[in-house]
Amino acid sequence: MFMHHFNKKDFKELIFIFVLLSILTGSCGTMQTVIDPKDLSYLYNPTRNSINPRYTVTNELENQSFLAVKFFTSELQFSEANPQGLAMAQMLITVKLYDISQGRTLADTAYYNVNIVKEEGRMEFVYRVPLRVQPGLQYMAEIKILDRIRQRVAQAFVPFNTLSPVNKYNFLARGHFAKNELFNPVIRNNEYVNLVYLKGIIDSLYISYYRQFKEIPDPPSMLLPEKTIDYGPDTTIVLPYSDTLPMMFPDEGIYLCSTDRKIADGYTFLNFGATYPQMTEPGTMIPPLAYLASAEEMYRMTNSERPKVALDEFWIGCGGNIEKARELIRIYYTRVLYSNYYFTSYKEGWRTERGMIYIIYGPPDKVYKTSDGESWGYRKPVIKSSWGTRYRVKEDYLFFTFKKKDNVFSDNDFFISRSETLITLWDQAVASWRKGIVFRLDNPEDL
Repeated sequence: MFMHHFNKKDFKELIFIFVLLSILTGSCGTMQTVIDPKDLSYLYNPTRNSINPRYTVTNELENQSFLAVKFFTSELQFSEANPQGLAMAQMLITVKLYDISQGRTLADTAYYNVNIVKEEGRMEFVYRVPLRVQPGLQYMAEIKILDRIRQRVAQAFVPFNTLSPVNKYNFLARGHFAKNELFNPVIRNNEYVNLVYLKGIIDSLYISYYRQFKEIPDPPSMLLPEKTIDYGPDTTIVLPYSDTLPMMFPDEGIYLCSTDRKIADGYTFLNFGATYPQMTEPGTMIPPLAYLASAEEMYRMTNSERPKVALDEFWIGCGGNIEKARELIRIYYTRVLYSNYYFTSYKEGWRTERGMIYIIYGPPDKVYKTSDGESWGYRKPVIKSSWGTRYRVKEDYLFFTFKKKDNVFSDNDFFISRSETLITLWDQAVASWRKGIVFRLDNPEDL
């Protein structure tokens, strides 16, 4: 059953977040602490998400945009405990659309009851939610998806805007053969795609190729500006436009597709190599070690005649033995993988400043979001003080603040506000990894 409501005064919140009280263990009495209801750290912790839908937004009409939600069959839980007796997953999609151009104003609301019937061989299900918009504004769609069977909630924040009729939100990318909508701008070098312009008729498509960005960010302890693209396209080609034109991008790099040569805006495709986001070969596993290894070590591993042996020697040198090295490798590259999943922009996720912090410090213990950025908190060792038969626990956090940056290539580009965190413990974190200990502020001696 599908239901849709827009701007109704009597629209009631459908999903309630209960504030839980956790009781601290103690020999006598305790003080209670309340779980922070604004904490969104689960967004970047894969162990706390049972489903991971994908999202895109397209501006298809002057006053209407569409939010597309894709579910992966492998993540859904199906049950036959329903009147139809069918293997079915039951989802409730709730959307609050905010105008964030000036402040934060509720612009629209919508909800859908979705019953997904399992189909043999089908790998994904896509649902589209219409949203009322106005031209010339910036929006943030806050999405909550309730898995009715598991009784678990997934949440997402999807920014988009209606500032221009030629930006990325006015295009729809799809696979050339399957005609499936693409939710990820990262494509393979042998993948054929179509690009559909939704706002009228155009004669030509201009594709500008930028070489891949290969820099890595400086440590957060260094007050240096963000490293970003400071070069123009290597080449621009013109193709006669057709929404069925098969396109393939064989070289690694950035491809900006525009409606006019003079317009530096449009839809971006990214080619990061055949195995991205996976790290499966020395050629892809060595570069992310730049956060731990010295320049000399990086040069030696990169130019070794046997790069796999050089890579193994580096990790054994950190862990002290093969078993410990394997555990370090598992944890480190799992974080690299999820950095690619969460933080990819116009560069690989592990090369971003959020990726750097995620890899070295781990998933944040606290995440707070605003319309223009987010703050990550890492828990420091707990401080306990006692008074009589009761004790009080004080929690303190090391915070990193990231600011959203307008970028023609990506709406997932953030940079770290270095001046807001002068004490980062970066050297201590790297030294911990080098001694074979996965760094944590609140438990620095354990793996």
